[in-house]
Amino acid sequence: RNRLKYALNYTEAKKILTQRVVRVDGKVRTCHKFPTGFMDVVAIDRTNEYFRMLYDTKGRYVVHRIQAAEADFKLCKVKSVRTVIKGVPVLTTTDGRTIRYPDPHVKVNDTIVFNINTQKITDFVKFEPGNLAYVTGGRNVGRVGIIGHRERLPGAFDIIHIKDAAGHSFATRISNVFVIGKGNKALVSLPSGGGVRLTIAEERDKRMAQKH
Repeated sequence: RNRLKYALNYTEAKKILTQRVVRVDGKVRTCHKFPTGFMDVVAIDRTNEYFRMLYDTKGRYVVHRIQAAEADFKLCKVKSVRTVIKGVPVLTTTDGRTIRYPDPHVKVNDTIVFNINTQKITDFVKFEPGNLAYVTGGRNVGRVGIIGHRERLPGAFDIIHIKDAAGHSFATRISNVFVIGKGNKALVSLPSGGGVRLTIAEERDKRMAQKH
């Protein structure tokens, strides 16, 4: 209703959901209170449209339109890796998934490529300098850049230094950093602007250029 304008009001939005045409991460959702989170894939079967939930550089959710091939997978950040009963290794992700027998090279803060259809891990990206990352929290939320060095602070949060495509450097907590690609190539398509935050003057110039 608010983003795609497919419904004029609350009642219409509920009726669309009860027709079982909206899927989130491959599962039909009919409850209008079901939440979507960062990197979730929303599919509308009747129109054959696919969207990924991302942040813009102002920290707002953006419903980013994607191709059908990209809608088969989502990226998940690894929250913990541990061994449970009978020695079974499992990992948990920030979107609440628990996956058994992962690749032993996957560690905390790495990103896995999770196939929505098969419910399997198809690939993973290490959390290391030189890889592309998305900031999901803090004052720099929505920005995208290359991971620089990691500043370890005893008794406090580790700080990650990142440089975006425009050459601007910034720093944020490690918990806010979500790796999205190997090197400078993203595994998912990004919203317009590519995660580069404009200054107030640059935003003004852009608006003026669009008017003229």
